[in-house]
Amino acid sequence: MMPRKNIVVCVVSVTGLALALIALPQRASSRLAQQGQGDAEPIPAFHSQVPAGPLPATLSPETFTDVLVQNTYALAARVRKVLYQQPCYCHCDRSQGHGSLLDCFAGKHAAECGVCIREGLYSYEQTRKGKTPAQIREGIEHGEWRQVDLTKYQTPGPAPIPAK
Repeated sequence: MMPRKNIVVCVVSVTGLALALIALPQRASSRLAQQGQGDAEPIPAFHSQVPAGPLPATLSPETFTDVLVQNTYALAARVRKVLYQQPCYCHCDRSQGHGSLLDCFAGKHAAECGVCIREGLYSYEQTRKGKTPAQIREGIEHGEWRQVDLTKYQTPGPAPIPAK
């Protein structure tokens, strides 16, 4: 049997360790959690600014047969710097290791994903309206990309440029 002094030391040590772990600050998993909305969905990966080096190229629109996809890839190529600074709410950062919305268009992922298509078109439209990448990101985080009208991008030919 353990001497009484050893038992007391063990109990005090375990209790102290438990209290220390509880007292340590918990790191937030996203900006939403930091703002007191811990139950909200974490913001997917994005970059807050454009890198000093070159950006990945988007795939050529001619790679695809679907007109909507062709037009979206053509417009994505025009706003690569903006897409690099946007999260993607299909959560390809988790499933495919993407670092931003641009990664979706650097490969074939966006061609098969309605979220990527809408977010890419939303980013393009908001850029044409003069919004900054940070303002566009805020709109994406609030789900405004869901309101993009895809019908105006389903016409064959050069990628349309919607009015401002």
